[in-house]
Amino acid sequence: MKLSMLRYAVIRIVLVSMCGCVVAPAYAEQLSPMPRQQLLYEQAELARLSGSAEQAGKILAGMDEGYWSAVGYLNLSGDYARNDLNASRALVALRVALAMADKDSDAQRKTALRSRILLRAGYLAYKSSEYEKAIGFFEKIPLNSHITPQALYFHGLALSEQGNHRAAMQSWHRAKKYSLAYPGVADAWIGMGRGYDLSGYLGQAGEAYLAANAAYESERVTLRKLAGQIEERGAYKALVVDARGAKVDWFLADSRTLTQPRMAYLLSFLEPRAAQEAVNRVVGLAEMEASLERNAQDLDVFSTAIAGQLESPNFPGQASIEEALQDSNARLKAHLSALQQRGGEGGLTPDQRLQLRIIKTTLSDSEQQLHKLSDNSAYRSTNLKALLKEARKLRKQSIVHLESVSALRAQAEILLDRLALDFVSAQDKRMVFALDKTEQQIAHLYEYLALKELDSGEQVK
Repeated sequence: MKLSMLRYAVIRIVLVSMCGCVVAPAYAEQLSPMPRQQLLYEQAELARLSGSAEQAGKILAGMDEGYWSAVGYLNLSGDYARNDLNASRALVALRVALAMADKDSDAQRKTALRSRILLRAGYLAYKSSEYEKAIGFFEKIPLNSHITPQALYFHGLALSEQGNHRAAMQSWHRAKKYSLAYPGVADAWIGMGRGYDLSGYLGQAGEAYLAANAAYESERVTLRKLAGQIEERGAYKALVVDARGAKVDWFLADSRTLTQPRMAYLLSFLEPRAAQEAVNRVVGLAEMEASLERNAQDLDVFSTAIAGQLESPNFPGQASIEEALQDSNARLKAHLSALQQRGGEGGLTPDQRLQLRIIKTTLSDSEQQLHKLSDNSAYRSTNLKALLKEARKLRKQSIVHLESVSALRAQAEILLDRLALDFVSAQDKRMVFALDKTEQQIAHLYEYLALKELDSGEQVK
């Protein structure tokens, strides 16, 4: 079955999921035999997952430049980063991945993959205390990607480590404008308070932490509403379908976001492969259900039309016209016989007798055609009855298949709802964790201010 536009768009978008996980193939289903480059990529992945990074590297080195080799080197860099104390080998693999990705003919896919590689490279450089290099990687990431908030957060961290707290806070302020569903946004809210603290503006730091707390609490309300929408309308309608709409009066609409929150939660939800497959199942079954419904309706209309024809097999006057034609043909034949008898007595010329024979042949042909017309009228009812029987049989089969598909879709939607509710619960726990962090920062700040005030009092005494 051909991928629908929705499924194609979703799988393409999920390609840019966060760093630290293996990239899945770009499509959820294979429409043709696996291309050679993808086959080599799969072989490299098998070697890498079995612990043989060296063998995986050899396979990747023999591949053509493009998407699959870039993904392979990106995944290989993750192994290097986990196993090596020094990030140099992982960064080299990422630079090779960037070079491979530049040869991808799909511009949109290339941009998404480059953003992911740059995010991973910037993070590794930051962890290695190579802050200038990390900043360079982060600043190459386009601002229209859903990984941009996380890149802005790490960009601010690198600037902060260089002592440039003002510039760091500018990056975090930009990240705050995105939905809290994106990784990095919740941390950016905390980063603002930390930036004021390090800059010596303790009062503004406290206000920033309180604002972060309010944002997290508001997002928890939002998530509870989302969970209610999923329970009431189903995850497919509440997340996938509504995310395509242009309305802004959805329960997540918020003036401080630059991107649609619905799409933000949809993208975050669809990062795991299990969620992608769950959505694909519902979409495929929904398309099949709609097709069967149309077939059943078309067959119902066809059956009604045939039944109407059987109730009035002839148009008005058809039988009387057939009888009149037969009577007229009989009278002409009788008149012709009389003329031929006179011609036999010598009253007609040879040419006239020839004309009479031609007329007789024509009348005989006309009589045969009239008989066929009557026969067709007789068979017409039988043929229509056979068609009606077949149409009703096909409609009944369509209804049976429709009921089966509807039952399967209901089961698929239950599974999707369960995954979506688990996702919302995990998002809520993430907000709770962020709340705990800000409350700790507020407590430390108040404790520091209290100690400072106490020290000041003792000095005055």
